[in-house]
Formats: sequence, C-alpha cells, structure tokens
Amino acid sequence: MKLAAAAYPLTWFDRFYGYAAHLAAWVGDAVAAGAQLLTFPEYGAMELASLGGRAVSEDLEAALQEVARWKPAVDALHVELAAKHGVHILGASCPVFERPRPVNRATLYGPGGIIGHQDKQIMTRFERETWDVVAGRGLQVFNTDLGRIGVVICYDSEFPLLARALVEQGAEILLAPSCTDTFAGFTRVRVGSMARALENQCVVVHSPTVGLCDFCPAVDENVGAASIYGPPDRGIPPNGILAETALNAPGWAIAEVSLEAIREVRRDGGVLNHTHWAEQHDRIRSR
Repeated sequence: MKLAAAAYPLTWFDRFYGYAAHLAAWVGDAVAAGAQLLTFPEYGAMELASLGGRAVSEDLEAALQEVARWKPAVDALHVELAAKHGVHILGASCPVFERPRPVNRATLYGPGGIIGHQDKQIMTRFERETWDVVAGRGLQVFNTDLGRIGVVICYDSEFPLLARALVEQGAEILLAPSCTDTFAGFTRVRVGSMARALENQCVVVHSPTVGLCDFCPAVDENVGAASIYGPPDRGIPPNGILAETALNAPGWAIAEVSLEAIREVRRDGGVLNHTHWAEQHDRIRSR
C-alpha cells in the first residue's frame, strides 16, 4: 500500500467552501499518486480560525472556540472525501470541547465513515501554561483494512511507552502529526518518530505544519518536513527514511509500504528490537 504524509501550510479562508475545495485538492493530489492512507498534521485545522475574521483568529481563546465549532462540518467533509476516493484519512487535529477545556483531537476517517479518534496524551508547555489545552483519556488502536493503526500526536511521539502500548495492542503503523515552530522542535519529533520506528520495528508517518501563518498566533511559525520512517533493516533504506519532503516545502511525502516486510523484520531482522523489548525490564530488575 501507499502511505502519504502532508507537509501542510495553513491558509486563510473567508468561507468554509473555500476550505472544502482546498482540502479536496490536497486529497486529490495524494490519491492521484496512489495513496491509500493520508495523514494531515497536528493543529492543521487551526486555519479555520480565519472563518471568524482576524479579531477571532488573532485571539488565542477565540480561535480555539471558532475552530471547535466547525468540527461537525469538517467531519462531514472528510467522510465525503474518504468515501469518494476509497481511502483512509487522518484529519488535521483540532480542539474539541467535551470538558470545560479542549482536548487536541485527531480523527481517523475511512471509506465507511468515522473510524475513531485519538486525543493527545501529553501536553507541551505552551498547551499547558498558555493555551490551557488538556490531555485526553487513553490510547486507541484502530483496526482497518490497511492494518492496525495507532496515533502519537507530536509531543506524544517523544515518549516511548505511549508508542509501545499501541504496538503491544497490535499497531504496525503509527501516525505522528505534528506542529512545531522551530527546527529544534521539529527535530525532537523527527528523532522521536524515527526512534519509535526503530525500537518497535514499525512504520511511522510524520506529518508537520509548515510555513508562516500571519493570522493565528498559536501557529504563526511552522517548521518541518514530512517523512515516512521504517526500521533501518532488511528491505528498508539504511537510514530508515522511506520518503521525505524538503524542509518547509508544502506537499506530500509518499511511500509504498509492505506490512509483510515489517513483519519479516520483526521475525528475522538483523536485530530484533520488538522481540527483545522486555529484556530491558529484566536487566533493570536484576540490578
């Protein structure tokens, strides 16, 4: 199958139909390249704050509220596109107010509708201290026709036990949408995602926001490159990178991935990180 990771710039929209046409074009480009699983970035949906006008989009709290109110329309649009093209799409994450404060939620859509969602588990300092976006509850593994999929949103990808919990539930593909405003932040997610692919011998799809956004200060600077990573082992490129875009260049990173090849690496790779994971606990307890 072919996987696609978006390096996605945030765009101003005066009307929702402009956003709908924009998203349809992005999905169409990936589908034309053969992609079957499309991943959009963390907080990519913050561009919808523009629908409230500049006074709203430039206010941290009002922007959250504005984007959240468009979630039903965003869901309907993604469901339509996934059904039309027969693909799976991890939509750009957005704030959802199910409690007094919002969670950061990424929703997975398939040809038959909404499959489920994953909320970010560990919040960055900006989310905790400035934006008051809160952690969601629990990790989900999604059973799809393409395989078992888990999601580690941005900072979550830097914590190995989160990814490991998903892998132990059967995940072979991890989707890592991100939003980082410095090269250092992007590097942290990139290194974390590559490490998760190595230690779990799985595929990790990293989709970042890119470029400047002059209308929403929470996501005003975005640095990144989209990539698809695998364990650097037999049948996988020696640097572990299956595909990547240029830094800060909008577009899709697309790679053909064989889960059978991943299973073979887990079974008989040059190293067996996935199998040997538990030995860490034995070594720690024996000290």
